[in-house]
Amino acid sequence: MRRLVLIAALLLAGMSTASAAPLQPELSGLGFLIGNWAGGGKLADTGGRARGTSKITAEVGGAVLQRRDHTALYDAAGKPAGGFDQLMLVYADAGAIHADYFDGTHVIHYVQAEITPGKSVVFTTMPGGGPTFRLTYELKAPDSLDISFAMAPPGQTAFNPIATGTVHRAR
Repeated sequence: MRRLVLIAALLLAGMSTASAAPLQPELSGLGFLIGNWAGGGKLADTGGRARGTSKITAEVGGAVLQRRDHTALYDAAGKPAGGFDQLMLVYADAGAIHADYFDGTHVIHYVQAEITPGKSVVFTTMPGGGPTFRLTYELKAPDSLDISFAMAPPGQTAFNPIATGTVHRAR
C-alpha cells in the first residue's frame, strides 16, 4: 500500500512539473505574460468598455504561449453589448517571434515582436495591402499588465487606438 501511494505521488509530481514546463529560450523574455489575468478597459470606437479574463500558459514543452480570453462588451451607457472568446498562439519561427490571433471572426498574423525581456512586448503585423495592427503588453507592476491594441490605416504609419486596458493577475 505504501508503495502505491509513493508511485501515485511521483506520478502526480511528474504531471505538475510537466504542466509548468520552462519556456524555450526564444520565448523566455515573455514569461511575465504567463498567468491568469482579469480586468478591463475602454473601446475607442464606441465609447464603451470591455471586461474580461485571460489565461496565458506555456504549451508544447514551452515552445508555444497560448492565450485564451473571454471578453464581455458594454456600450457607453454600461449596458451589455455582447462578447466573444479569443485565442492567440505565440511561437518562434525562422529566428523571429510570431503570433496568430483568432476570435471566430478575425484572424491576425503578427510577424514581428519587439521584446524587452520580462517587461514588455509589441507585436506588429506586416505593413502593406491592408491595415497594420499593433498589440502591446507592458508589465507595470508584478501583478499589473497594460494592454493596447491599435491600427494604422493602409498606407499610413500612425497607429490609432482601438482598445486599451489593464489586467491584474488573478489569484
